[in-house]
Amino acid sequence: MTTPPLNRVIERINRTYGSWTRNTTIETMRADWDVLFSSAAVAAQVEDFEIDAMACRWVRAAEVTCPAIVLYIHGGGFRLGSIDSHQKLMSDIACSVGCQVLGFNYRLLPDHRFPAPLDDTLIAYRWLLAQGYPAEHIVVAGDSAGGGLAASLLQLLRLEKQLPMPGGLLLLSPWLDMTLSGDSYDSRAELDPVHQKKMLQLLASQYAGDSAELDNPLLSPLFGDLTDLPPTLIQVGDCEVGLDDAVSYSRKAKESGSPIQLSIWSSMIHVFQMFADELDSGREAIQKIGAFIRATVSN
Repeated sequence: MTTPPLNRVIERINRTYGSWTRNTTIETMRADWDVLFSSAAVAAQVEDFEIDAMACRWVRAAEVTCPAIVLYIHGGGFRLGSIDSHQKLMSDIACSVGCQVLGFNYRLLPDHRFPAPLDDTLIAYRWLLAQGYPAEHIVVAGDSAGGGLAASLLQLLRLEKQLPMPGGLLLLSPWLDMTLSGDSYDSRAELDPVHQKKMLQLLASQYAGDSAELDNPLLSPLFGDLTDLPPTLIQVGDCEVGLDDAVSYSRKAKESGSPIQLSIWSSMIHVFQMFADELDSGREAIQKIGAFIRATVSN
């Protein structure tokens, strides 16, 4: 059952999406998306810089008490999103943990397909290691398509065997299966105000291009090797078409012996944590993220 605060969030999302037409430019859509998710209530300190000409942002708690470094990968269907749209979420995580969060603007569609975003994610991870941050202190995190990139990064690290695995993995409403095989893509269609199957099919096709099959683990980590994953937390709303991505990934990881926690949030929508200022569940989810990261890095 939805609540008035959640209804207001959904109405705001629908107004933004409903204002777009076939003639709306990608630049306008990106600007609208940044405004939709932005907030003036950012408690963390921010510092912009570049890694190999890639725009990056440190988001630091006012008092850093935890050695964790969160490498945060924003969502947006590989077409939208930025360190601006996700600054509030990164700030909430940084303050909940008492740590530093690194966000970055990976290359986007339509100009850059797979594997460009994954390559950029590897560049950011490699940079953190080169700065001397221990792999066991790094938690790779992401939402939606960014959650898929976070899980895909671990598959890439496993294949290349040149760099250590991170100390933890945090996935918020992750897109983990570009084949869209889960029943929830149909069963949750009327409940999800953000995503629909046809739109995701188009995005998957655009992102993958002709370079790979959609069940390639670097595109769909659900089909990868999920043994020996670092401690993992997945948060997902039960109103999401992608719910089964999280459920199936969690089940497969558990069957493979990996330590994973799956948290399904009643009545919640896609990446509801971005609306923590308005939603009680969003605030509670951020608190649980903080507890998970502190416990993961301290072990």
